[in-house]
Amino acid sequence: MTKSSRFVIASHVLALLAHGDGEPLTSDWIAGSVNTNPVVIRRILALLAKAGLVATQEGARGGARLARPAEEINLLAVYRAVETGDLFASHPQPPNPACPVGCHIQGALAPTLDAAEDAMTKSLAQTTVADVVRQVKAAK
Repeated sequence: MTKSSRFVIASHVLALLAHGDGEPLTSDWIAGSVNTNPVVIRRILALLAKAGLVATQEGARGGARLARPAEEINLLAVYRAVETGDLFASHPQPPNPACPVGCHIQGALAPTLDAAEDAMTKSLAQTTVADVVRQVKAAK
């Protein structure tokens, strides 16, 4: 199973932009901080721009910057901008309905998985990009 790192990379990107006090940052510069390919950063920036979290500008003085204050961007908005689908995937094939576990497993797990997803979304909604930047600065 592959885990997505889009949310973590997007959070890193937004923290960099917030830390930069409004100066536009290039995808090459951001990629150096994230330690990834600039193409990965451009894809993430495109998703963040589509969600209205960053603004990008081409040209000699181009780059990316936050589209609104870091205090107004919570991590739930970041997560929703770059991740798709449910947090927990269901069986790729329906379980065997003749099996005493298979016929009830999805219904049995649903309340627990729903509660876990609710807890995650509430936690992300309570944390802003500004909070992340404060934590980064405090770690120095």
